[in-house]
Amino acid sequence: MRALNVAATGMMAQQLFVETISNNIANMTTTGYKRRRPEFQDLLYQSQRRIGSTTSDAGTVVPTGVQVGLGVKTAAVYRIHDQGDLVSTSNPLDVAIQGEGFFVIDLPDGREAYTRSGHFQISPDGILVNSDGYELMPGIQIPAEAIEVTINQFGVVQIKLAGQVESVEVGRIELATFVNPVGLEAIGNNLLLETTSSGPANIQAPGTEQTGTLLQGFVESSNVDPILEMTTLITAQRAYDLNSKVISAGDEMMASVTRLR
Repeated sequence: MRALNVAATGMMAQQLFVETISNNIANMTTTGYKRRRPEFQDLLYQSQRRIGSTTSDAGTVVPTGVQVGLGVKTAAVYRIHDQGDLVSTSNPLDVAIQGEGFFVIDLPDGREAYTRSGHFQISPDGILVNSDGYELMPGIQIPAEAIEVTINQFGVVQIKLAGQVESVEVGRIELATFVNPVGLEAIGNNLLLETTSSGPANIQAPGTEQTGTLLQGFVESSNVDPILEMTTLITAQRAYDLNSKVISAGDEMMASVTRLR
């Protein structure tokens, strides 16, 4: 009774689907979060009558054959990198990316991580850091006597000092782009790591080639659509129910066989 095992793979696949949806819904208000979607593939097939096999000495062949599927498997859970809405925060250190690119974050272990979350603050040393205190690369020093910080769309950071009319440039924010951003590895805390699948980071100034521009005083919200997630959740739940009914039907068929006399 292959139906029991086949339906079991279907239930596990739909369970993963629901878990992915629940993670999306849980991160509806997470800055820079990109919704996930699972991708499924069918498993191997058992050929009971092979396609194209010879059926006579005249050279006739089987046109379709008989192949019985063994179920479904999860191939990937990928990110969808649609642009999220830009939300005003009135914080001059918050920055949103309009278009492609990731902020570069220096991790304590020396690795570089990447994020779409533009929540930044000033460390005790006057360095621009993220919410965990990790330095935004390249390092930008904000003097304690600065009375105003300005970040333009091309990433140029300028400050204004008391008694001075002209602004002073103190650094420039750079963005990283990837050939395959879906291949980045998520490690939590809104951070991603480069992998072989993503390709190497291409570090550029905002507004150049395929790199997006910056908007000060805004952050990018999650791109999760609650209506889409709820309708997808209903679809996954119904598919799970149908697979469970297949298992119940298979169990009843096996029970009928054991009652034969």
